[in-house]
Amino acid sequence: MSNPAGSIALPHVEGGLAAIDLPEIGSPMFLVLGAGVNLRSRLESVDGETFSVAAPLETNDLAVLEPGREFEVFWVPPRTRIVLPVRLVVVSGSAPLRWTLVPTGGARTDNRREYVRGGAGAVVRLEAEVSGQPAEGVLLDISEGGLRCWIDEVTSLAQGDHVEATVWLGTAEAKLSGVVHTVREAPDGDPGQHLILTFDTPEEVAQTIRQYILAWEIGERRRNKRT
Repeated sequence: MSNPAGSIALPHVEGGLAAIDLPEIGSPMFLVLGAGVNLRSRLESVDGETFSVAAPLETNDLAVLEPGREFEVFWVPPRTRIVLPVRLVVVSGSAPLRWTLVPTGGARTDNRREYVRGGAGAVVRLEAEVSGQPAEGVLLDISEGGLRCWIDEVTSLAQGDHVEATVWLGTAEAKLSGVVHTVREAPDGDPGQHLILTFDTPEEVAQTIRQYILAWEIGERRRNKRT
């Protein structure tokens, strides 16, 4: 059963009241708190000109919790993402912790980076529909719409080839049917090739990929804090 959020008012715009259509209550939202820092949250409620999201649990940086902080949030409908600039106005003082946000401008569609991307190091097994033996590569990054991997030997794969890719994403194995988008020589004198594969993913697999990227981002931030 869906839980529609409806629209939120954006009153301070030229020409009068504007409306922003938010996703369903409970939908994932991502909080862009700095360069390369996208924290996963979810939409909790909508109230007139404000809405609330779950406070991300993976940050202990109290500076990001201060009211007045401005940043962007985005959510990911199929094939795009919607970006909304916001200001943090209230931080709840008791569990469950929530951030109350107010839009500071209109929402925009952003296709420049279609999905949240991350992850690295997992083994990728590639099987082409035609010609060549199965190949193994190392994951460089992955999103809901594609992956990039390094193969240390030159392969017969070419742009347009249909490929079945199998990759272990931390807690589950993802099987992906895709098309080779790009094959290029590995940079910096490394052997082999970099391959970009694009694919469409059912929601169950897309959720596994999002969870994997979130866990990877948390791990990267913890490692960075130790160095």
